[in-house]
Amino acid sequence: MIKKTLALVMCTALCGALLAGCGGDSSGDPGFPGAPSSSAGSPSGDSASVESSSAVSIPDTAPMMEEAGEDLAPEPEELSLIRASVLKGPTAIGMVKLMSDNEAGTAPVSMEFTMSGSADEIVPAIVKGDIDIAAVPANLASVLYNKTSGGVRILAVNNLGVLYIVESGDEIYSVEDLRGKTLYSTGKGTTPEYALNYVLTQNGLTPGTDVTVEYKSEASEVAAMLAEDSAAVAMLPQPFVTSAQMNNDKLRVALDLTAEWDKVQSASGGSSALVTGVVVARTQFIEENPQAVETFLDAYKDSAAYVSSDLSGCAALVEQYGIVPKAAVAEKAIPACNITYLEGAEMKDKVGGYLAVLFEQNPESVGGTLPNDDFYYVR
Repeated sequence: MIKKTLALVMCTALCGALLAGCGGDSSGDPGFPGAPSSSAGSPSGDSASVESSSAVSIPDTAPMMEEAGEDLAPEPEELSLIRASVLKGPTAIGMVKLMSDNEAGTAPVSMEFTMSGSADEIVPAIVKGDIDIAAVPANLASVLYNKTSGGVRILAVNNLGVLYIVESGDEIYSVEDLRGKTLYSTGKGTTPEYALNYVLTQNGLTPGTDVTVEYKSEASEVAAMLAEDSAAVAMLPQPFVTSAQMNNDKLRVALDLTAEWDKVQSASGGSSALVTGVVVARTQFIEENPQAVETFLDAYKDSAAYVSSDLSGCAALVEQYGIVPKAAVAEKAIPACNITYLEGAEMKDKVGGYLAVLFEQNPESVGGTLPNDDFYYVR
């Protein structure tokens, strides 16, 4: 009884600490902190802040868990459904067909889905064991792994980079063309900044010297700068790029940061990728329900493939589930969101190299240390 009471107290304290630590960050999915939740001309659901999760404060949970013992975890029982959580934005797009099939009762696994507008809402639910599987920012998965002493593992990559350099002019066709320019962006001190810095430095440009980066608090501010100044150059995530283009027909995508990352990797013989989101599961859930995890992954792989096989149908579902407010915007933005499904050794190579780049610039962005091999679920 004393141990169970202690477990309850520890769990309550942990959740309070998590919520307090995350409360000041409006991060959601995928790219920047403080992205607008539903401003005029912008996608709703804070759909541009997946990569801001390095700003989410997560306390070290290991001492609490060790002291409270196994009572912190749910009692093992026969699996009746998989509890999953997704963020509004690109990381949820690959899941919509599975969500629709589940709602219709035709999915191969029974699932209960929750849609969150912020990573802050998902973190405590994972730690408490209230959800089993979640689509989260790649670096947040690493932070959770470190702070829970291996309590979270990555199952698959669900989408690659969503960051683009845009301009109303006709001057930027290579990273070198950014030399001497001022670039507007959001995400200072988070993964968009680290990704941009990596691409710039690998192309021989020094951020702050060769390229001036002026950070704004919200993506809508950056879009406004583009509308006001025809010479402005900016970095924006999807679906903000598509939304901005629909309001400004002169705006063009000059550079795809994902493609530029790939060029750098190809030149250096590397195999990493610019990764936006991943699907994770609690380690305990994986160990207790191996067949359910396998069935889920097969179903999720099919769901991700549906995105490219029926773009208009996927866009309709994206609107239905409130991920992007209008199917017309979603249909134009989805092809640029790099929805994918990567698992096993390929997943490990892509994510591992990406996390190493973040670690080099800010170790805390990945939880203080790079994850061990057991972080990557390989079936």
